Order: sequence, then structure tokens, then C-alpha cells
Amino acid sequence: MDVFTTKSGTVRGRRAARDHGIVVVRGLPYAAPPFGAFRFRAPQPPDPWDGVRDCSAFGPVAPQSAELPGAPVWSPGDEDILTLNIWTPADGPGDLPVLVWIHGGAYVFGSSAQPDFDGTALAAEGLVVVTLNSRLGFEGFGHVPDADDSAALPGNRGLLDQIAALEWVRDNIAAFGGSPDRVTLAGQSSGATSVACLAVADRARGLFRRAVLHSAVNAFATQEQAARTTAEVAAEAGVPATRAGLLAAPPEALVAATDRVCARYAQDPAAGQRHYDPVIYGPVADGVLLTADPLEALAAGAGGAVELLVCHTTEEYWLLDAVGSSAKITTEEQLAVFAADFGLPASLVEGHRERLPDAPVLDVHLALHSGLLFAEYSACLAEAHARAGGRAFLARFDRRRDRTGRRVRAWHCADIPFAFGNLHEESVHFLVGGPPGEADEELSRRMTGAWTEFAAHGDPGWVPLDGSAGSGAAVRVWRTAAEGPAAGAASGERDGFRDLWRTAGLPLLAP
Repeated sequence: MDVFTTKSGTVRGRRAARDHGIVVVRGLPYAAPPFGAFRFRAPQPPDPWDGVRDCSAFGPVAPQSAELPGAPVWSPGDEDILTLNIWTPADGPGDLPVLVWIHGGAYVFGSSAQPDFDGTALAAEGLVVVTLNSRLGFEGFGHVPDADDSAALPGNRGLLDQIAALEWVRDNIAAFGGSPDRVTLAGQSSGATSVACLAVADRARGLFRRAVLHSAVNAFATQEQAARTTAEVAAEAGVPATRAGLLAAPPEALVAATDRVCARYAQDPAAGQRHYDPVIYGPVADGVLLTADPLEALAAGAGGAVELLVCHTTEEYWLLDAVGSSAKITTEEQLAVFAADFGLPASLVEGHRERLPDAPVLDVHLALHSGLLFAEYSACLAEAHARAGGRAFLARFDRRRDRTGRRVRAWHCADIPFAFGNLHEESVHFLVGGPPGEADEELSRRMTGAWTEFAAHGDPGWVPLDGSAGSGAAVRVWRTAAEGPAAGAASGERDGFRDLWRTAGLPLLAP
């Protein structure tokens, strides 16, 4: 059956090109367009429709300047951006586990239409897969001052959109063969941190029972920090940093202003933390939806009923260097300034240098920044949840590839095509080093299976963390068969430098 009835109306999907046993429904609105009278407000219910709505194409992406391979771009006037997509077995038995995916992109770019996130392979394993778009950049996370009613003009609007999508899933997913009581929320990078935020938010309680976090990013702002960002963006856009001034600026003006603010930080070595990888938006401790960084909240026992599956790659930050989005740290003097800007102790820097005795300064910096921004934060989320009595599984992605003189590392984003089973998509070949070989296919099957089993039964195939420090035997290491064992802790570079970070401590960062 390719026609489904939701609470807003009837929709028609299409058979997936790769597997005709799977039906895909694209561009289905879960909330009203967040512009006009609804701009900077909490998401509103979608308008109902008559007849059968054709849902064969992805919906528009959120306002952004990025142009990503294989995905649509945003144009001014594209407003119906709060949509989701569903992949479901055409003849499924019903009551299937559901996986809801939140994409990454530093809270300013990306969409559910990226080929990496095609849900066909996972649906063929017996899941109902949902991917979604939500507000990004200033529209999703910018602080709006002078609001008389914080409930009417809230912060963290991107997270509220995600909650609205989860509420839509709760109310409608049974029509697509999914169980509203068996929902797993998953995401990567900023999407993973969004998942962590929702895991500890009272507003999202009961909307999902499990969570998958790949490469969560260490970034959480205070209200004061968010207000300073608003002042910078408003000044760059040429409008007052007020409610009226920001509403008068069209979305494209705030996107362009954001890009200019980020570029200014990237060009200024004296700009402090934002110089190295300019990201200026993210979740905010608004005192309404969120009160603390997810790491602190998990450590205090929040979200205890949610089971976590956390993964990070072993060479996260090498991707940001490869695509030119981070500062080049190539001298000892620059490395010392980097460490000082983030408050990292000299012993931590020296420890990394000792583990990488023949590496250039750039690689020492990339290893440090990998742990600081992604790897250590992700591991700490899992461990904090386990220590507080929650159920948590931890994994590291450590697959590498050498081909025609180019080394593809186990870097940021490389694990996602493996877990989604989308290695043959041409748009991911930069991430994974070209078309897959047999060993890659086998690794992908294992990772896809782990997601499926976790979503279905809460067991990805290895033991959970027991809450103690250094429980390396409980860490699954994702490698091809030729690269070594798939379980147990590794040492040195491939261990993510965990012992060094445990000694030094991880500073919590703000965007």
C-alpha cells in the first residue's frame, strides 16, 4: 500500500528505487511554515488538506547558504521547511520499531534530503525510518531579545521543531506500520547533541525510549552568550538587535550576516575559541527547555529512562581540516595559543605529542581538537549516563582506507554511510574513499545491524558500560576485518587518548 492517512490528511508515497519492497513518503509537513506570523515562534500544527497529497519529493531545506552534493539548496521564498520523510516496508507486519534521524551541520546547514540519509537499507532490516528538517541558524537558535512572552518567542526553536516532529510521529506513525512506543531518536554531530538535549528535556519525555548519538559536539551556550551573538549578527545585517529589528530582516539577510560573522572569526587569530572552527549557534540554557549542558544533566540523572548508543570516530577533526573549515595550526607557537585559548593544560598537549612522536604539529592539533570537540565529549556522555544508573553503549569508528596515494581517515561523518547502508551513493565517496569493497560492505552490514537491533531490542550486540572509568572491554571498535578485532579497547592514537583526557578533564564549550 502506497497511500496512508494521517491526522492532517491522506498522502501518497512511492516505491523506493533501490528496493521496491520499501515505500518512501517525502516532504510530509509535520508543522506549519515558520515564517510570517509564525516566525521566531514555537512550531504550529500543519494545515489539513483535502484529497490525496503527493509526497514523492523532498520538502524545501531550512534557510542556509550551503550547497551540498545531491541535496536541494535553499532559495528565498522557500518556507514550507518543517517536513519529514518516511521509509517503511510495503508489506510490513505493523508495530515495527521506529528510527527518527536528525542531521548534523553545525546548526547552520544540512537537510534530510542528503543521499547519506536514505532510509531504504534500514527499512529493509525491519525499521520504519523517519528523517526530518528543522530550523537552523538564527531562525532555529538565535536569541530574540525584548520578547514580552518567552513562551511566544522561545529560544531553541530548532529543538522545539524536533519535538514537534516526534509528537507527529507519536500521533501518526502507526499508519505507516510503526510503533509509537518503540521510537529511537538518532543523530550525528549537531544532530547528536540535539538528541542529547532532548534526552534530558522534560518537554520531550516519553517521546522516545532509545537514542543513538554519533559524534556529539561539545557546544552549549548561556543566555548571555546567545545574546552577544545576536548583537553581532544584527549589527552585520544592519538592523537593531531587537525583536522588531530582527523580524524586519528577511531570512536571507540573517543567513548572509551569519556567514560574514563566521568569516571574520576565521580570519582573526586573536578571536579566541571561535577562530579555530567558527560555529556561533547551538542549544541555549534558556531556563525553559534546557537548564544545563546535556553532559551535566546526564551526570545528574536526567534522562535516566532513555537508553543510549554513542559512537565517535577516532580521527574526527581531520575532516574539518580536509575541507578547509578550520584554522591551520602548523607551528608550536600556534599550538600553544590554541591550548591557552581553550584552557588545555600543557600536560595534555605533551601527552598527545608523545603519542604522535613523528607527526607534524598540525596532526597534534587535529588529535587534540578531535577529542575536545567530539570524541571525548561523546564518550563522556555515555559514561556519565552509565554512572548515573542509565543504560549506555559506546563504540568507536576506526575504519581507514588508502587508495591511489590518498589516505581516508576515520574522520567526522565517515561512519554514517556505513550505518545507513549507503556506501554506493556517489556523494559519500569523498567521506569513505571511493566505492566500497567487500570488507566495507561487511562492516556496513554489521553497523546497520547494530542500529537495527538496538532500535528493536535495546541490544546492539555488545555489553553496556558498567559506569566505571576505563571499561574498555565494553567499547565496540568498528573496523573492517583486515584492520583488526571489532571489539575491545585499542591503545594510543586509536584509543582516542582517553587516559590523557581523563587526567586533564574536559572543558565544556559554548558556540
